[in-house]
Amino acid sequence: MTNGSFATFFAQSGLSLEEAEEQLGVTPRHIRRYVAGEVEAPKLVREKIQGIAAARLAARKPAKFRFIDLFAGIGGLRIGFEGIGGKCVFTSEWDRWSNETYRKNFPDGDDHLMVGDIRPYGADPALIPEFDVLLAGFPCQPFSLAGVSKKNSLGRAHGFADEKQGNLFFEIESILRHHRPAAFLLENVKHLQRHDKGNTFEVIRRTLEDDLDYEIDVKIISSEPWVPQKRERIFIVGFRKDVGFKFDGFKDLVPPQEDWPTLQSILHSHNEVDAKYTLTPRLWEYLQDYRAKHEKAGNGFGYSMFGPGDVTRTLSARYHKDGSEILINQKGTRPRRLTPRECARLMGFESDERKWHIPVSDTQAYRQFGNAVVVPVVEAIAKYMEPFITRMLEIEAEEAVPLRDMAAVG
Repeated sequence: MTNGSFATFFAQSGLSLEEAEEQLGVTPRHIRRYVAGEVEAPKLVREKIQGIAAARLAARKPAKFRFIDLFAGIGGLRIGFEGIGGKCVFTSEWDRWSNETYRKNFPDGDDHLMVGDIRPYGADPALIPEFDVLLAGFPCQPFSLAGVSKKNSLGRAHGFADEKQGNLFFEIESILRHHRPAAFLLENVKHLQRHDKGNTFEVIRRTLEDDLDYEIDVKIISSEPWVPQKRERIFIVGFRKDVGFKFDGFKDLVPPQEDWPTLQSILHSHNEVDAKYTLTPRLWEYLQDYRAKHEKAGNGFGYSMFGPGDVTRTLSARYHKDGSEILINQKGTRPRRLTPRECARLMGFESDERKWHIPVSDTQAYRQFGNAVVVPVVEAIAKYMEPFITRMLEIEAEEAVPLRDMAAVG
């Protein structure tokens, strides 16, 4: 094993540095040096990490279908579709810090192509491996209510006129046109339907239905039944043939209201929270003054406070700035931000059944979770789509048989 392959096997092992220290008997400092190739790991350590990686890869079930993960963020869509037996064969995510988190939590090693900028692959989709399902949480800032308001105030373009982000939908179009996958799932902000008086969404609908000939259905889904957060997102599902997919029956997968969680389910106990997450006196004074000023003007702007029995507002990518949208009340002292670990639970990335690695700074973690999808929502959508994906693949297999027979005769 070379030094370079130690890094590969360490990634495939899925171990955190702390877990690796316990299992390999070496310090995190030494592991970092082995991964970087600065020194060669001892033979026993190399063999042990290789064995852990091999066991983890062998435990994977055979894939029922292949999918690609575009504008992947930290992999929320991927979790849902791996959960129904899919195998990710291609990932695109341009942000370097999201890439770091994604790689840590999905240690594919050499058995997976992960790239940054999607545009070269939109220009030449043949570079992407064959797949059955396309997943894409394409950039929402050009279409979100907050994003549009901010760009209007700055005199900047938004929607499809935003050349940097708004036009990236057409990279998806190019890939769909070339590969003609069985199905796709697209995710964006609720405001997408209303952006530019509905014209933006009409372009998307016309592209998918009229130009690409997919059967689509659309639903705005709130995360509140699954996590203690009011977060609404639009989901667009398409199938290459009419397999009868409609979101009508999705309500059967929504938990009964009496089972909807509150913040108590994701909060640390008081003595587990580092004091650094408590607002400084100066920041707390500023937020109170800011709220008072806007209340006097008749506006609703300002911080929002929550307790264990509450459900929060939407977590945003700006949470790292002051935490004002979701402050946690603390008796006898100033409020605090959620910790990154609590954000992981609020977004459903971490649960009693799933550990989530956070290898980046708090600032980057807040941005990542604020930009992410709510995982249990996607898991429910994937579960709902599963029989339709199976049927679509069966149809494609049946259609391919005559073609193979003809080739054999020829």
